[in-house]
Order: sequence, then C-alpha cells, then structure tokens
Amino acid sequence: MSPSMIISKEVSDALARGLPVVALESTIISHGMPYPQNLQTAMEVEQVVRSAGAVPATIAILSGIPHIGLTPSQLEHLARKGTAVTKVSRRDLPWVIARELDGSATVSATSLLAHRAGIRVFVTGGIGGVHRGGESSMDISADLTELARTPILVVCAGVKSVLDIPRTLEALETYGVAVAAYGTDEFPAFFSRHSGCRAPSRVDSAEQVAKAVTAGENLALGSGMLLAVPVPMEYAAEGEEIQAAILQALGECESKGITGSEITPFLLERIRNLTGGKSLAANIHLIKNNARVGAEVAKCISKTHFQSISKL
Repeated sequence: MSPSMIISKEVSDALARGLPVVALESTIISHGMPYPQNLQTAMEVEQVVRSAGAVPATIAILSGIPHIGLTPSQLEHLARKGTAVTKVSRRDLPWVIARELDGSATVSATSLLAHRAGIRVFVTGGIGGVHRGGESSMDISADLTELARTPILVVCAGVKSVLDIPRTLEALETYGVAVAAYGTDEFPAFFSRHSGCRAPSRVDSAEQVAKAVTAGENLALGSGMLLAVPVPMEYAAEGEEIQAAILQALGECESKGITGSEITPFLLERIRNLTGGKSLAANIHLIKNNARVGAEVAKCISKTHFQSISKL
C-alpha cells in the first residue's frame, strides 16, 4: 500500500526540530511560466527561502502520492512536463491520487497538504478569488473556501489583478479570513501595488505577523490568514499598458469560451505576451519577494513558539 504522503527528510527533520518551514506551490512551475524559466524560478525561490533562514517545501503529487518537499530532479520533472501535469485543487486530490497521476498543487491543495504536514506558512504569487462577472457566473476560486477552513498563513502579492478584487475581499470577510497588507494601507493587486481597495488591516513587520498567527491559533479560529505583500516598487507593472492588456485578455477569454481552472493560466500568458514579458518579470520578482517575507515570518513564528515553550 502506498503512503498517504511523503515528506522529504529535510522538511521532516526541520518540522521535528521546530525549525521554520515554508510551503511552496507547484502550479506556478507547471502552469505559471514556460520551461526552462519555470525550473530556474522554482529553484531560485527555494534558495531565497534558504538564504532567509527557513526550509522550503515545494508541494506536488507524483505518481499519485502527495510529496512535501521536492528534490531537484522532481522539480525538473514537473517543469519539463509543464501543462501536461494535472492542475490539482482540493476537489481533484482523490481522483489524481487514485489514478496515480502527477499533479501540481494549487493554492487550495497546497494549503490543505501543508497544514496536514504541520507547516504553518505558505508562500505563493497571488491567490484566486471572485472572477469578474462572478456575481452572475458564480465563478469563485476554491482558494477562498480553503482559507476559510484551513488554519495556515498564506503570503502572497494580493489577489490576481485579472479578478474582481473588491468582491474577493468581501468574500474573505464573509468567510472570516483575517487579511492584512504588509507595510501599506492599500491591498495590492498582484502585478500592481495599487488596487484602489483599502486593506482590512496593516502590519509592518514579520514579528507583528507572527503574533497575529499565534493569536489566531490560541483562539482556535480554524481559519486561515492572508498576508498581502506589494510587489517591489522597481518591478511594479502599473499604468495604461497593464490595464489595457488585462481588458484585452479578458475579452479574448470570453470570446474563446474559456472557463473554470483554465481562465487564469490563459489570462496570465496572454498578458505576458501583450506586455512584452514585463508582467512575467514582475511575477518572478514578486514571488521571490513573497518568499523572503514568508521565510522571515516563519522564523518569527518558530521563535515565538520556542519562547512560549520555555516559559512553561
């Protein structure tokens, strides 16, 4: 009988010793960008986490088995297969496991598997949300419901800018998800530092985030938390060009009849082409920035945990 989950020795040892561990999703490898940029980015993001003093744990399903922490060869396997790898949300896990397929974990699947492994911080690019027109189509990402029921901190660059950000924030409020922006009063919009929406809360240091995570755990809220980190100023793709690209891509998506889980990959790739690669460059840099912040938060959470134990 196959194991229900394989945790790499490095990740397992770190968790056992109470060291900071940061979960990373694998959909960005298979569906986020082309090879070999996807492999290079995945390895560089893991290195950012290590350099900041934490252990990276990229999560994927390989031959039907969830893996928490991947080897370089496993990362390359996913990167080379690209979109041929099944994109796996929470709902897809039983079928992909039963059929012994390879699967790249989305935000919802990564959150679930990371929490089951005992990881408290998860870094991604941007989360899904309510799609534009979602009030009619009911096209709402499973990322939001996962945040409502899985107690993990998700560090991201906000909601993807192709989505309906105000309605997404309303949904997160309804689900009881604690949302804060890092170092700003405005909720970031993935490629852009500006969404026009005020963040529900603001935090200005990793220590503040760690205290909030600990408070949520002490209250046994049972829900996740979202930390939105704006893309670094020098890489922010703002203004007329990116907004025009988003509107054009949305129109093409509708005319082609693209729906469901295929929408976001199509939009991001089309926007990348329309902006001459500027959006992809911003994507890579924001993920690395999120990884650095996430690792700092994970270290503070680990430190807070040890301090609590020492007082017992």
